[in-house]
Amino acid sequence: MPSSSLSIAVPASLTSDVPHLRDKTLKIGLIGRAAAIFGVDQIIIFPDDSRRKWKDEISVISTVLSYMETPQYLRKRLFRLRPELRYAGVLPPLRTPHHPLCSTVKGLSRGEFREGVVTSHTGNGSLIDIGVERPALVRGRKMPITTRLTVKIRNPRKKLLEAEVVDRDQTGSYWGYRITELGNQRLGEFLKTHNFDLVVATSRNGTPFSKVSEKLSARWRVSRKKLLAFGAPAKGLYDLLEDEGYKLENIVDFVVNFAPGQKVETIRSEEAVLLTLGVVNMIDTTIRDSRALNFPEAH
Repeated sequence: MPSSSLSIAVPASLTSDVPHLRDKTLKIGLIGRAAAIFGVDQIIIFPDDSRRKWKDEISVISTVLSYMETPQYLRKRLFRLRPELRYAGVLPPLRTPHHPLCSTVKGLSRGEFREGVVTSHTGNGSLIDIGVERPALVRGRKMPITTRLTVKIRNPRKKLLEAEVVDRDQTGSYWGYRITELGNQRLGEFLKTHNFDLVVATSRNGTPFSKVSEKLSARWRVSRKKLLAFGAPAKGLYDLLEDEGYKLENIVDFVVNFAPGQKVETIRSEEAVLLTLGVVNMIDTTIRDSRALNFPEAH
């Protein structure tokens, strides 16, 4: 994860308000799309209730989001036919920098970054499918078949296409999100054991954003690891954390209503994710603009 990162936490019951897999897939896809639009680095899926087995629900959300984040040219290599992906055709494309449209060696540039998958080995190293007519050779390393990695193109104009393995953070671009499944660990326990610099819970019963914007912006500016947590269709975060024996305000830094004065009875999960990320993106934009103009840091 990059030195400055944004994570979102969503419940396993995310799609419990829609019965059909096609509708679930579309709902998950809208969340994945929102995450990509606003540069989310990690999507955390947590179980809502210890009395219920969430394995199947978590599997659907995780599989669909992972499939969506994977470049199109690698999907057949990394995903076999799975029931969770029956309606993958309704997913919107991400069109992020790691989903390039170029599919020819001629269109590659020296120093370009691509996602790839190890397909085979040679005496010189590993061959990597990077979505063009022929694989790229990574010399001196024999990595496990089907390993996904990020590579940097070295010599696209030579007959032997070569690349080097790099860390995705070296790309200098938004390079997709990671998925973290909490399994049986619920949100409160997770928050108590992980060191986020800033945790913001979203709730209709939270403080209206306008009343907390200055304090939140000041904390956002100096925080490196940030987390936005979202409630479930049937239960908000206050109730979910109370079920665990926690008081929400004692375990997060802010509880914020990002849509005060809403004119609808409920805001759907995918809508809450999109509008919340849109608001905090404005905070990020303001911070970047002030730094570009050399305004003094807020304390």
